[in-house]
Amino acid sequence: MNKKKVSDSKTTMTQMVMPNDTNPIGNLMGGNLLCWMDIAAGICAGKHSECYVVTASVDHVSFKLPIHMGEVVTILASVTRSFNTSMEIFVEVFSTDIKGGNTKRCNHAYYTFVALDDQRQKPVHVPEVLPLTSEEEYLYQEAMKRRELRLILSGRIKPKEAQELRNFINSIAD
Repeated sequence: MNKKKVSDSKTTMTQMVMPNDTNPIGNLMGGNLLCWMDIAAGICAGKHSECYVVTASVDHVSFKLPIHMGEVVTILASVTRSFNTSMEIFVEVFSTDIKGGNTKRCNHAYYTFVALDDQRQKPVHVPEVLPLTSEEEYLYQEAMKRRELRLILSGRIKPKEAQELRNFINSIAD
């Protein structure tokens, strides 16, 4: 299976925040934003794997700035790294006013998707990621630490098995 460039599956999704999307104080509800982020990340994962995909996890969700009714939300999703049958997708959220001004980076998260066969029953192998820019390379290298942390927190591996994470902790402890 050939490696695929990050740019091959990069996905951009845009939404306008309408009254039904907001809470009583006029801000976009977090659940609605997470849904939009999941859709953008799923499209990205599907493009990368060329398969049906399902969400396996969402982590490192950050809600830094509120998004107000009437603002335009742009969601950028890109694959950071693939593993055997799964992929990590980095999602960033920006908001602007209706004129396209006052851009703010509001949120980000990491989603993990698993690729499925055509019957949508069994996981299948996904192409490796080919990072080309320095940012893509950084996200690619750091993805293994995030994966090990996810596996520890889900109970799938023991902390002593997380080699990349242990190396990182030792490097900052020195």
